[in-house]
Amino acid sequence: MNAAHIGELLAILGAGTAAGAVNAAVGSGTLISFPVLLATGLPPVTATVSNALGLIPGSISGAVGYRAELRGQRRRILKWSAGALLGGLTGAALLLALPASAFERIVPVLVGLALLLVALQPVISRRLNVRRARKERPARPDGGPLLLVGLTLASVYGGYFSAAQGIIYVALMGMLLDDGLQRLTAVKNVLVAVVNSVAALFFLVVADFDWTAVALLAVGSAVGGHLGATVGRRLRPAVLRTFIVVVGTVAIVQLVVRF
Repeated sequence: MNAAHIGELLAILGAGTAAGAVNAAVGSGTLISFPVLLATGLPPVTATVSNALGLIPGSISGAVGYRAELRGQRRRILKWSAGALLGGLTGAALLLALPASAFERIVPVLVGLALLLVALQPVISRRLNVRRARKERPARPDGGPLLLVGLTLASVYGGYFSAAQGIIYVALMGMLLDDGLQRLTAVKNVLVAVVNSVAALFFLVVADFDWTAVALLAVGSAVGGHLGATVGRRLRPAVLRTFIVVVGTVAIVQLVVRF
């Protein structure tokens, strides 16, 4: 084993750790690990599949790290997880069935819109609350059918290419729910874990992947997910929101350059 090969292995391990941490706290960690896999010579589809498989432990450890914020949300999480499962499976199938150009043009637009919604969430929430108060209509704890459909469609995107998937989830929930950003982040981690897991099971059967890359990403992302959850839970909502916008902006730049 030469030094260059060892360097590639360490780079994948480090990318998995960083991606797991960013995914747990914000989302879009794929934009760290995916380019590293491409740089090691993996074909794009193989890199995408390997990345999805390898980041599952990070999604799970991130969700576990936010377990305190998940209390009292079981009913709506089960409902949204059903949509995430269906959407993730659909997106995974689309990855293998459609040309890459089908989604490439709209991905940066989706991420940009999600960032705008995250940044404006306090203003949007206040106005929605005022409108509900005038109509004497309380906010639905599950966001209603509109949020379920939105999260399911976001899961289709996540199963296809998971970059900034978590940011889109947080944006949709923040707009339609009267709830704290940390609790929404906790739910986001669960939904990402569901999508990644169902997509991974699909890929295991029908797609090519690199076991070495998957194993290194899995180890790194498991550690990173725990670290990201530990740090993310301590951030004030305003700081966390700013962090999301900054990371998401970098994600858009990378997506535009790549596509």
